[in-house]
Amino acid sequence: MSVEIERYDVEKTGQYIVTFKEDVMGANFYQPLAEAAREPIQFAYRWDLVFHGFAAKLDDAALNHLQNAPEVESISEDVIMHTFDTQTDAPWGLARLSSKSANLTFSYDYDASASAGVDVYVVDTGVRVSHADLGGRARWANVFGGYAWQDGNGHGTHVAGTITGTKYGVAKQANILAVKVLSDKGSGASSDIIAGLNFVLNQYTANGRRPTVVNMSLGGPGNTALDRAIQALVAAGIHVVVAAGNETQDAHNVSPARVPEAITVGASTISDAQATFSNFGASVDLFAPGENIISCGYKSDTVRIRIPMP
Repeated sequence: MSVEIERYDVEKTGQYIVTFKEDVMGANFYQPLAEAAREPIQFAYRWDLVFHGFAAKLDDAALNHLQNAPEVESISEDVIMHTFDTQTDAPWGLARLSSKSANLTFSYDYDASASAGVDVYVVDTGVRVSHADLGGRARWANVFGGYAWQDGNGHGTHVAGTITGTKYGVAKQANILAVKVLSDKGSGASSDIIAGLNFVLNQYTANGRRPTVVNMSLGGPGNTALDRAIQALVAAGIHVVVAAGNETQDAHNVSPARVPEAITVGASTISDAQATFSNFGASVDLFAPGENIISCGYKSDTVRIRIPMP
C-alpha cells in the first residue's frame, strides 16, 4: 500500500519531509533513493534522534519511489509555520496564576526558589538574551534556517519574558535557551523546526538530562513529522508546552497543538472566558492568561512590547 503525501494549501518551501518506520535506520536507504531519482537529491537535513528521516527537494520519480517503499512511514510537504501572537498591555496574567478566582488583587504569590536549575528552550524567533528582565539567565543555543542570531521580531523575547522574567515571568529562576527556527517575519519551515527539536533532544541527553522544558508558541496545519518529533522529546523526558493557536478553530487541526503528549494551552481573558481568538477542543489541556499580557520587548534591554492580536 503506497504512502499518501500530506499536501497543504498554504505556503511551502518546495521540500518534503520523510519519516522512516521506527525499526528502519535509513543508512541503507539513501542509495536506492538516489538511483530512483531523475535529478540529484538536495538534502536539507537528515535526522536520527527525534526520528529517522530527512528533508529534501525531491522530483516525481523520487517521490514515487518513497511512496512505495515499505520503510517509509510518512511523506509531507515542508510547510511554513507561524508564531501565535497575543496582544500585550497589562500584567494581570501573573496575578491570575496565583489566584483561585477571577477577583484579582494584582499580586503574584510564588516560591522564590522554584524553577532553579530548569532549562527552558524557547523554540521561536530568537530571544534578546541581554534584556534586563531576563536577569542574565538567557543565552543563545542555536539557529536553524540561516537566520541571524538575533530576535528581529519580538515574539520569542516576549515569550521568554513571560516564562522567566524577574518582573513579567512565572518561573523567575529558570534558564532560557534561545533556539531560533522562525524568521523576523514570524514564519519558518517545518523542517527547520524539526531540526531545532532534534538539536534540543541531543543537548538534553548530552547534558545529563537536566530538568528541561520546550516552549513552542507556533504552529501550522497538521503535520505528522512535526508531531512525531514532539512525541520523541516527551518520551525522552522533556516537558513540551505548545500554544493551542489563535485561529478560533479546533486545535485538532493544528500541529503541534494536536499532539496528545504535549501540554496544549489555550488563551483566556481577565474574566476567565475563552479568548475570542483562541483555538479550542479536546486537544486543549488547559487555558491560561493569553490576552493583554505584557512582557519584554526586543528593541532595547529595558523596553516592554505590545504584540497586536491577529
